[in-house]
Amino acid sequence: MTDQQLTHIDEKGDVRMVDVSQKADTERVAVAEGFIAMHAATLEMIAGGTAKKGDVLACARVAGVMAAKRTSDLIPMCHPLNITKAKVECMPVFAGERADGRVGIHVTTTCGVTGKTGIEMEALTAASVACLTVYDMCKAVDRGMEIMDVRLLKKDGGKTGLWLREEQQ
Repeated sequence: MTDQQLTHIDEKGDVRMVDVSQKADTERVAVAEGFIAMHAATLEMIAGGTAKKGDVLACARVAGVMAAKRTSDLIPMCHPLNITKAKVECMPVFAGERADGRVGIHVTTTCGVTGKTGIEMEALTAASVACLTVYDMCKAVDRGMEIMDVRLLKKDGGKTGLWLREEQQ
């Protein structure tokens, strides 16, 4: 950071919710991702639909959408948003499909809103909770699963406009 200021810190150094009342409503979108690595046998169980708790990926998608809608309940300085879009995609990644050789589930989330503040936290929360849901549904067979690479890929709208993760450009 150069001359940018942390907006959740006031002049006394105390945390606060940013006042967005004077900002214009604009369309905003954010895309985030996450990955949960696991044993190949666990991935086969998920992909084959044989998990004892049911359809792991369907549950993860629903959990991600629900999490996006509840982000302000979890992140203290987050504004509650009237989300207009929440999409969660969960794609199995098999051996040889990832540069590091890991297998697991790649989660991509897209959230949208027409409002005064961004929706990045909702997309990141959705990705995190979708991965956590996969873990919860499969922990009985693979406690060593690892959630990784949760990050923002894109944000668009508002005063700062489009931002893309460098390797996405």
